[in-house]
Amino acid sequence: MSNQTSFWEKISRIDRRWIFLTIAITVSVPMILGVDFAAVPSPMVEDIFHRIEQLPAGSRVLLSYDYGPSTVPENQPMADALAYHLLKRGCKVYMMAVWATGERQATVTMERVVIPSFPKAVYGDDYIDLGYKAGNTGLMNLLFTNFKRMYTTDRTGKDIESFPMMQQIESLRSFNMIFSISSGQPGLKEWVQFVGDRGKIPTSGGVTAVQATELYPYYPRQMFGLMAGLQGAAEFESMVIEKYPEYAPMRTALRKMAPQTVAHIAIIVLVVLGNIAYFTTRKRGK
Repeated sequence: MSNQTSFWEKISRIDRRWIFLTIAITVSVPMILGVDFAAVPSPMVEDIFHRIEQLPAGSRVLLSYDYGPSTVPENQPMADALAYHLLKRGCKVYMMAVWATGERQATVTMERVVIPSFPKAVYGDDYIDLGYKAGNTGLMNLLFTNFKRMYTTDRTGKDIESFPMMQQIESLRSFNMIFSISSGQPGLKEWVQFVGDRGKIPTSGGVTAVQATELYPYYPRQMFGLMAGLQGAAEFESMVIEKYPEYAPMRTALRKMAPQTVAHIAIIVLVVLGNIAYFTTRKRGK
């Protein structure tokens, strides 16, 4: 009994630096070993994948980058996998941003996924980067009625009318589907409220884990799917890789899930041990 008491006393007084070291090890080891954990797709993620699979070639899809560098680990895998899947299906991808910081992230997708994976795709015919415009929900309202009033050029400043894929774009109603990858406001919720629901345009996307609870009430009637946090991104990546194995080397969410999962397990174990140590020592009047 004395040994048990001694053990719990040591646990209750453990130097917090050992806890920091434990978390560092649990995060680092899976990253160093390159461990992948399987991700079982949820119905919300399956709906996104299957809706894209049903799109006919040539469908016009808007992909809005509504996040910044602070949430790249969660959001960027979603945007990259979506762009890949859409182009693989022969869709025309229109990239834009209602966040100033989102413009750079669209460029990352082009450099990392689009250009290396689709060397025959033509900029301005198969995909285009429209860049960032200010205005938040006001911008969405204006684009809903007149898209080219705000977007007169692409991100590089070239006349929008010079691109073949812009000839059929009049307003947001011209798009067959809209995706928003977001981490705050304005983001996916505003795209659903101000555009998707209003114009009966199929709308979906992905958000950070902390924002996901705000979006669940919109599924499935006003929003046909949702990627929630890194887990949602990993689930979508797993579906894309199952159908298109060549995307496997570009996966990032699946690689990040292993250290996150192991770290969460370590935190749970530490919390349980801490609580047992607290109540055991308190009961003994220590």
